[in-house]
Formats: sequence, structure tokens, C-alpha cells
Amino acid sequence: MSKTAETEGALETRGIEQVPDQERTARTRELFPTWVGANISVLLLTMGASLVVAYQLNFWQALVVAGAAPVVSYGLVGLIGIAGKRGGAPGMALSRAVFGQRGNLLPGSLIWVARWGWETINAVTGAYALLTVLDIVFGIRANSVLDMVTLLAFVVGTFVISGLGINAVQKCNKYAAYLFGVFSVLVLGYLVVDTDWSAVFDRSAGSVAAMITGVGLIAAGGVSWIPSAPDFTRYLPRTASSKGIVGVTIGGAGIVVLPMVLMGMVMAVSTPDLASAADPVSFLGEILPTWIAVPYLLIALIGMLLINSMSMYSAGFTAQTLGFKVPRHWAVSVNAVISLVFGGVLMLVATSFMGSFIAFLSLLAVAFSAWVGVFGADMLRRKEYDGEALADTGRTSAYWYRGGFSPAAVAAWAVGLAAGLMFTTSDWFTGPLAANNVIGEYGLGWVATVVISGLLYAVLPKPAVVVPAVSAERVEQPETATV
Repeated sequence: MSKTAETEGALETRGIEQVPDQERTARTRELFPTWVGANISVLLLTMGASLVVAYQLNFWQALVVAGAAPVVSYGLVGLIGIAGKRGGAPGMALSRAVFGQRGNLLPGSLIWVARWGWETINAVTGAYALLTVLDIVFGIRANSVLDMVTLLAFVVGTFVISGLGINAVQKCNKYAAYLFGVFSVLVLGYLVVDTDWSAVFDRSAGSVAAMITGVGLIAAGGVSWIPSAPDFTRYLPRTASSKGIVGVTIGGAGIVVLPMVLMGMVMAVSTPDLASAADPVSFLGEILPTWIAVPYLLIALIGMLLINSMSMYSAGFTAQTLGFKVPRHWAVSVNAVISLVFGGVLMLVATSFMGSFIAFLSLLAVAFSAWVGVFGADMLRRKEYDGEALADTGRTSAYWYRGGFSPAAVAAWAVGLAAGLMFTTSDWFTGPLAANNVIGEYGLGWVATVVISGLLYAVLPKPAVVVPAVSAERVEQPETATV
């Protein structure tokens, strides 16, 4: 990552303001470990197990699902990430140019709340990993007090990394990517020797509808990162390759998602309870031998810590765009406290961890997708972002529009969100159109949300695009494959 006056120290002090061109010296290839780290999650194993147990897919179908999901979701992450190198600011700050200074508070608030749930799930999974290691190595049994202590330790660790900023996040992800490689070799070697492969390959095929639904299940995690994509590309120069951003993003995610999902699928053939375990981390600690369970759980702990750090890092920017007048690292602390409280409730009260997780993913994908459709459609017409207008939240801002709102963006977002929920099914909510049609039955509510909000925004009358004054030299610079 760039060594600038703002980021060369231990603490990144830059917030949602636009990064000056002279400080944007990052390289596209640095995104690879970022998206590797964002996917080192034990929950991918449990979702892979669900493909066998809940969706009745065979190995080859699971392979297709595990390959397609990161291409779909992280392809969108990479595409939206292009806005970061264009505008040099976090995603929810750039969103002000689309929705208006006040209008941006609507999707911003919903995305911020959705982050609470994602960070809570990650914090609980990390705490479970730590509890299981303590049990296996030291024989310390979990109890309510220890649950809260491990959860607190995990949240504090998350806050430290995300509070320090982009350099800390990027460096930790780089080392985690190497550890994941070692871990993958260990687990794959164990599975090759221990698995009854005839049972794996002799399974009958499931339906095409189940495959499509499975892609949506796996892709939902990637969809949650889409609004955050510019947060990690804003230090890239304007000349960075757009194709490179998309390719590296898909590659970094895919190299983790594909093997993790397949490993979960293979494990579930002999231990189907993995798909519905109330505590998936300790369950895996029981079915794997100690010599591989301990390093695996430590990797899982590190992975969840980094995923949560990235999420809180972005949540700090979102909180600032909502009006929290505090430095970025203190804005991060707001989400840390929230995830601690909600995580405690989930660990002490929830009876089905996986059920809560899948229900949350179903609604989360729709919440994020409404913003994605509008913002993505706007990117087709907007190549530059006015840094001064983004920072000016008053009536003098070029992004004030009508009373602080862009009617086209807000209307398209609201209609897309409502339509997507109508097609969505989860344990917590079932829309009236969730059955008797392809979209609802195939779990494509989030796709419908993107399409509806994007198309509606494209056809509605919109304010003129503000093009900031730039030098002729910068305008004429072509994109280069800076990696």
C-alpha cells in the first residue's frame, strides 16, 4: 500500500475525504491478499456442507457452484472498486454524488445496520474458534463467562487492526494469505487420505434450481463487500487498470472460496451434521484429528479477525458519512461496541447459529443489492467525482440536487429494495412473491433487486453529472495495467 504522509505511520488518519493524486501510489496486485483475507472463513465450509445436505448437489455440481459464486459476486466487487480509483474516496462517500447529500443517508443507514449483523456473525464465529482451541489444547470447557471473555478479546483485536487503518489491514491480510496456503495443503492432504471418495462421487445429481440457489447462497457473502470495494482501491492511481482490479479481486476471492466450499462438501458426505451445527467451529474441532484441528481453528480465528477488521474499517467510513463527527478510528469503535452487544445475545440466546446466519445472508444481500444497482448504473455515466462537492454537506454542494436528494436515485433504490424483498425467503421474512416463480424459487431476490434498481435509475430523469475541473494532463492519461 502507498507510503504517504497519511498512511506511512502506524495509524491511518485519513477519513472520507478524497485522497490527493500524489498520495495514490498503491498497486493493483496488493488487492489480491485483501480479498484472500476477506474469505478465510469457516462459514464457507458449512455453506459447502449445505450444498450436499440441504440442496442435494453432487460433487460436480458443487464444483460449478463454488466456481461461479465468486465470479458473480466478486466480479461486482471489482467493478464497483473501479469507482475508488476514479474518485479516491470510500464507497459511501462517493455515494453522495449519486443519491445527494441527504439522500445518501437512506442507503447508508441501512448498509451500516447490515454491517452490524455481519460483524456480529464474524465475532461469534471467532469467539467459538478461540473457545474450541482452549478446549482441545488446555481442556478448558466453555461457560457463559468464558463465552463473553473470548468474544470481548476477539472484538478488541478487531478494533485494534481496523482502527490502525489500511496499512495494518493490508499487512495482516498478506500474512494470512500465506497461512491459508499452508492450512489448505494440510486439510486437502488429510481429506485425500481419509475420505471415502466412492461415496463422494456416487451421489446423484440435484436440480438446476438448487444449483442456482446455491450460487446465491455462496455469493451473498461477496455481495456484502460491494459497497466497501472503493474503500480498498482509493489509493490506486487513476491510471490503474480497471480490468486488473476486477481480475485480481475475483482471483483473490476465488482461490479461497472454491477449495473451502468443496472441502465442506466433501466433509459433509460422511458428517452431514456439519451443515446444521449450532456451533460449526467446535463441531469441526471434533471431526478433525487434533494435529490438524488446532492449526485449522487458529487459521479460522485469524481469518475471522481479519474479515471483521475489514468490515469495521469500512463501517467507520459509513458512520462518518452518516454524520459522526469523530476521527475514523473512533467511528470504528461504534461498530465494535455494537458487535460485542449483539454477539453476546447470539451466543447466549440463539439456538441455531447456521439458521440465523443463512436468514441474515438472505436479507443482507437484498439490502446491499439495491445500492449496487443504482451506484453501478451511475458509474456508466460518471467518470469523475468532485472532491470538494463530496465533502460539502450543505446547500452549496454540487451534489445537493433537490433539497439534498437525487429523486431518481432515491426512488430507484426504494423500489428495487421493496421488489427484492417481495421475492426473498428466509427464516425471518418471506415475501409475497417468494413462491410460484423462477426468481423466488431460485433465491434470486438479490439479483432482481440489482436489475430493477439499476434499470429504473437508468430511465428516470437525473441531475446533470458534475465534472470537476482537472488538468489536461490528467484527462488525457490512458488507463494502464499498473499491477
